[in-house]
Amino acid sequence: MPHRTNFLLSQLAPDILTQIAPHLSLVNLQAADVLAERHQRVEKVYFPHSGIISCVVELLGGDAIATGMVGNDGAFGASQALDDKVSLNHVVTQVAGVASVISADRLREAASEFPLLRVLLIKYEEFLFSQVQQTAACNAVHSVQARTCKWLLRMHDLVGVDLPLTQEFLARMMGVRRTSVTAVAGVLQKAGMITHSRGRIHIVDLRQIRDWACECYGDNPVALSTHVRFWRASTNEKDSFDDW
Repeated sequence: MPHRTNFLLSQLAPDILTQIAPHLSLVNLQAADVLAERHQRVEKVYFPHSGIISCVVELLGGDAIATGMVGNDGAFGASQALDDKVSLNHVVTQVAGVASVISADRLREAASEFPLLRVLLIKYEEFLFSQVQQTAACNAVHSVQARTCKWLLRMHDLVGVDLPLTQEFLARMMGVRRTSVTAVAGVLQKAGMITHSRGRIHIVDLRQIRDWACECYGDNPVALSTHVRFWRASTNEKDSFDDW
């Protein structure tokens, strides 16, 4: 699998990717693999090609809320590597997949050697932060039903129509009770939009799910492409968005 199937790596100039490619390794990520622990140093940076990485905030009472997902349009650990920071979340593989992995120390060295690589990773973190802000606003004002549809669309972007997704995890993504998600799943199934069984959701009517989703849903690869394209235009960098 070529490294360029990850969006961020696909944006690197060929000479930069050639320089760092020997330090990238392809690894299989299994569901529930722990990639980082809260307040621990980030040792590796992951650029997924498939699957989903989840960032989870663990609360003192034992509850946990997933605050974000990283798929083939992003990376985990890049910003921490640049500044030698610790992870703010418990980070796990939610859906098994494949990722290009590089040590945090080597990525930091490469970013110092190639300023455009550093800026690209910083721009991605800016985009990710904007998504976290959007999610906070979404959780405050939109219904559980609309938010459920939004997350289903986001996961569809990353893994397709068959989602290895439990209602418990979906409840974590939105910070709501599992019973609320169960009720919404029943409504969506009755409307012919999904089918669901234990640990799996199948999307049947993507168009209707889009119609029911809140305004916060956006095609993340397109939104990220737009953000990065603006930066590349400002630096006169050549676009390479043909596949996005």
